[in-house]
Amino acid sequence: MKDSEKEIISTLKYVSHMKPEFMLSEIQNYITSDMSVEQIYDAVKPFLYELDIDACPDGADFRIRLSTPATVMQLTEEEVKKTELFLRSAVVSAKLQTVIEQYISKKTAKAWDDPVVLERIRKAVVGQKNVYWKEGSSRKISYEKGYNVLGYLAYQFPVYFVQFQHMLYEMAQAGILKTRMKILDVGTGPGTVPLAIADFYKRLEGRKADIYCVELYDENIEAFNSLVPHYAPDSVTLHEPIRSDVCKIKPESLPENIDLMVFSNVLNEIKDITIEQKAGIVMKLAQRLASDGSILVIEPADRANSVELRRLSVALKEAGLGIYAPCSFIWGSGCSLEECWSFEQKQDINPTLLMRKLAECDEPYRYINTDLKYSYFIVRKDGLTKECYRVPPKARFARFSKMGTHKDKRINVVCSLMSGDLGDEKYSLYKVCDGTSRKAVYAVFPWHNVTEDNSLIKRAKYGEILELYNVLVNYNKEKDAYNLLLSKGSTVSRAGEDKND
Repeated sequence: MKDSEKEIISTLKYVSHMKPEFMLSEIQNYITSDMSVEQIYDAVKPFLYELDIDACPDGADFRIRLSTPATVMQLTEEEVKKTELFLRSAVVSAKLQTVIEQYISKKTAKAWDDPVVLERIRKAVVGQKNVYWKEGSSRKISYEKGYNVLGYLAYQFPVYFVQFQHMLYEMAQAGILKTRMKILDVGTGPGTVPLAIADFYKRLEGRKADIYCVELYDENIEAFNSLVPHYAPDSVTLHEPIRSDVCKIKPESLPENIDLMVFSNVLNEIKDITIEQKAGIVMKLAQRLASDGSILVIEPADRANSVELRRLSVALKEAGLGIYAPCSFIWGSGCSLEECWSFEQKQDINPTLLMRKLAECDEPYRYINTDLKYSYFIVRKDGLTKECYRVPPKARFARFSKMGTHKDKRINVVCSLMSGDLGDEKYSLYKVCDGTSRKAVYAVFPWHNVTEDNSLIKRAKYGEILELYNVLVNYNKEKDAYNLLLSKGSTVSRAGEDKND
């Protein structure tokens, strides 16, 4: 911190303790530096969150007052309406698309849609996709070159940008976000998560976020500094990314009492380390988590990454963190399924103009990425869980661990919905789990069997606990999995729901 900044901060602290509310211009009377109000604001803005001070624009000045204490974020009806409208037809905003296009032009010294630039971005996209599907030491995903970052912005970024806003909305609805949030994004890349937070917060009133980031690659940090500050609203405070390898970062270099720690599509890219070592990275950084904070880990929805993600969540549970979501342990026991693959699925996003420009070629399908599927988990220190339901004593539900004894019989089960519809035009297919599974279990729902009494499964949310009555158990030898067949006589209800309501 420069001496002039130290003087301003010290003065701001002094005046704020003397007066509950004042104009920022009053600071000019106390400092030796000859600075305008705007210059003073630029100097203090990164420190306002930590000082518990709000600066509200008031003409050419800023009205300074003490911040109200952080409370649980409760979205207003208008905020819910705005957010759901965005998520139903999600697209990267025109303003942000323009910011990205301008960065591409600045970076390449050509128009962003110049044929040469587009062709080089296409090559970067194809190269990244080819590396992604490799295994072992040959799978080296790097962002050391500028066009690798541009390829990411063109192809992966729009989907990750929207999916993180889905997560923010669901966490807000669940009551685990606060009106003032200190957030750490580990492996921020070009700033995908901060940009998603900025977009989300533009729909909110009076909420504040203080964002810290960790990033290794200079090219990503350059992109971050060119994109995020130009898009973030005043309600979002940004700090210069901490340049560090995720594996080597020291907890003491991070802020304390972090409310939300994010690992978004980053841990899967670290090669040649075990699940236990990944858990060690998360546990090390969890030292800086607030007692009521959350750690969110998101990965792609393909089988390999999803299975690894579940194993990581179990390793973190064994290390002392509690799983908040999406897994729930309704029988009160730990999960024993080795190959657990589950994912959330949302409505496709709309392609950006850049994506559509890239698709103007002989193989357009290579450059359109709109599928919104992802695997995630949230862990916490305080033992809070999203679903508190536990199977009542003497309840007449069969455990999934006992499926072998119920083959070809009709049973009742209680379970979590752990996927979207995986079926086709004839059958709906859902991954379900009760925390005791030794083999994968699916709910199979022929379209001609849909009734008012069993159709809830089609509307239920990912991770929701459901009771399935009168379902037929079939063993699928080819998949080594069990299917629960819903017939017209089957019923589906929310767990614990009063049937008389």
